[in-house]
Amino acid sequence: MNYDCVIVGAGSAGCVLAHRLSANPHTRVLLLEAGPRDWHPLIHMPAGLARLVKLRSVNWNYDTEPEPQLLGRRLWWPRGRTLGGSSSINAMCYIRGVAGDYDRWAEACGDQRWRWEHVLPWFVHSEDNSRGASALHGAGGPLGVSDLRYHNVLSDTLIDAASGAGFARNEDFNGVAQQGFGLYQVTQRDGARCSTATGFLRPVHDRPNLHVRTGVLVERVLIDGHRAVGVQLRRGHGSERIEASRVLLAAGAINSPQLLMLSGIGPAEQLRAHDIPVAQDLPGVGANLQDHLDICTLVGSTRKITYDHLNELAVGWRYLTRRQGPGTSNIAEAGGFVRSRLATDERCDLQFHFVPALLDDHGRHRLPGDGYTLHACYLHPHSRGRLRLQSADPARPIAIHANYLGDGEGHDMARMVEAARLSREILAQGAFDPYRGKPVFPERELHSDAEFEAFIRRKAESIYHPVGTCRMGRDAGAVVDGELRVHGIEGLRVIDASVMPSLPTGNTNAPTIMIAERASALLQGLPD
Repeated sequence: MNYDCVIVGAGSAGCVLAHRLSANPHTRVLLLEAGPRDWHPLIHMPAGLARLVKLRSVNWNYDTEPEPQLLGRRLWWPRGRTLGGSSSINAMCYIRGVAGDYDRWAEACGDQRWRWEHVLPWFVHSEDNSRGASALHGAGGPLGVSDLRYHNVLSDTLIDAASGAGFARNEDFNGVAQQGFGLYQVTQRDGARCSTATGFLRPVHDRPNLHVRTGVLVERVLIDGHRAVGVQLRRGHGSERIEASRVLLAAGAINSPQLLMLSGIGPAEQLRAHDIPVAQDLPGVGANLQDHLDICTLVGSTRKITYDHLNELAVGWRYLTRRQGPGTSNIAEAGGFVRSRLATDERCDLQFHFVPALLDDHGRHRLPGDGYTLHACYLHPHSRGRLRLQSADPARPIAIHANYLGDGEGHDMARMVEAARLSREILAQGAFDPYRGKPVFPERELHSDAEFEAFIRRKAESIYHPVGTCRMGRDAGAVVDGELRVHGIEGLRVIDASVMPSLPTGNTNAPTIMIAERASALLQGLPD
């Protein structure tokens, strides 16, 4: 069967595209996903994310190459591999970023339609906010956004401590101002996770013009001359070809550039090294890799009120029967944004996520006792990494060279030190006096920059925001244009976080959904 659109990747962007494009009954849409359906109950119970880290069936489980600035450590990069993609396994924090992010995108790609006043309506278009509609929020959209039904008392303590340290309180990080501390709004509806599979795909899965296939690996995009004409799937020991008028890559910042390279689109020298015929020499494919590096400060608790040793059966039963209690928590309940003394523009440059539990190595390493964790990351890193093919085999992961702290000027490290210092300052406030136990990480008080730097090199990890590897623009290093069309190849677009020229000021899921909303309108010729 021929299709009008084949969408590769049923994640944060792909499910949005499938929903919007199949609304036209005359448009035949095929949505392809390498992972399984999102059947697992831990996906839908928000607090289940604490267990999802070990569920390899829904996670690509990537690791970086040894990171030179982080003592040669390989950092773990979980990415969703199921319907909903990373929106099915993330912490659900709904953050759009700020106007300055999108104005910079517009400048970088030479398309003023990426400015804030043009993208804001697409954020609002998606949203079904439990607080109702307003100038900055939507109601009735597919994406459930809500206040947490339950949060731990220590999350309130974090907000009080930040206030004691001189930082403002903020009830809406997507409101008139981002700066300050408060509780995150989350992508949930009625106490359950609202992934893009739940919000966008499930309500329309029975449309006769929409076909969804899971458990299929796309080997390459089929190119005829300089036009994409379909995709090739791996099926058992053979291959299957599917023809389509348009191919839309929505496989994410790792898999979309890998698939382009496997299809002969990318840095020519890399492709030739793996005997891949070059269809289009685009050196920017896989370049411009960016991520938010994160440093955690862990402190023991003198009171057993954290999430470290919950009765999981009781939590699960309360959730299943009443959709109440800790099961509805996203775990990273509170946090905030700070414009530090090192900020170089008008935007906040540091973000914090608070977890009322001891969280080491992404929760894969269970620590004894009870405690709380404050994540802190620098939002606008200068460092840039790169993806490199290891093989022409689509089943073999691409090599991730994140190049954290590799800017060569000390810019990123200075901001990470500031993030770690502010974490200690906030947790030292009087609001935590009734709960504060012994320090866990760092194990003792740090004083000099050198001590903080050593701690960061030893313990920093990703907070799961890779972007930029198929960035939009008009220069020789760009991969797609302002309408997300791959340079030099007709009928092929990339629509996911890989097209972002730079990281937004915050989490990346909401911006990815916005990109897919806007791309859907472009594909249908709707007013933009």
